[in-house]
Amino acid sequence: MSGAKIDSTQHTRMSRDFNLVLASTIAVALAFLFISAVFGEAVMELATDEESNAGVRVPVWERSNMPYQTNGEFGIALETGPYEILGTDNEWNSTHHFVEYTLPIDEGGAALLDNAVISLAVWRPNVPEGVTVPVIAEFGPYFQEASVETPSIEVPGTWLGQMIIDQILPHGFAFAQVSVTGTGRSNHCMDLMGNAEQLGNDAAVRWFGEQEWSNGAVGMIGKSYDGSTPWQAAMFG
Repeated sequence: MSGAKIDSTQHTRMSRDFNLVLASTIAVALAFLFISAVFGEAVMELATDEESNAGVRVPVWERSNMPYQTNGEFGIALETGPYEILGTDNEWNSTHHFVEYTLPIDEGGAALLDNAVISLAVWRPNVPEGVTVPVIAEFGPYFQEASVETPSIEVPGTWLGQMIIDQILPHGFAFAQVSVTGTGRSNHCMDLMGNAEQLGNDAAVRWFGEQEWSNGAVGMIGKSYDGSTPWQAAMFG
């Protein structure tokens, strides 16, 4: 009798353990099905939203909620522009130009020979024929300067130019680097914030606005020395 009772007790325990395992398995399965239904629907809605919003311009007031990459050499635009850079015959896709301008005779130097020029380089987006673009320009003394060991003005500056070409130009902006009077390949004497520098800067701004590919809007950007040059150009209206 005692052996039968032991067998019966063991059988009861085994049945109870089996029922617990079965109940747990069913509970886990039901939980999995519930989670799949809830989150699966959310994932489908997210995918649908992303597809429906493809190509939609994000309003400025919502962009603060978008991811912003800060692990590169500089920050990046939150949206990639539609235009590629317009290729040229050099590896930097730039073109170099000399802009002639007139200096008062009492300036001496290049004014005496009437051959004052401003050296500048331009990068343009490859836009459809007939489309004109605004210009962002950096004016300063640091392009192609042996004293600071910078390369030719046709090479984008690592401190600002390359970022604008990579991030802003694709949105339909041309970019330019300009050597102020007496620096780089711009002749005459260097004239920090003086009359010659002001006249040279004005000549370059006017040149940008008059090009057939330009829409006439010219903006200037920079810091330190390069941040003082926009004030000079603004004097001329």
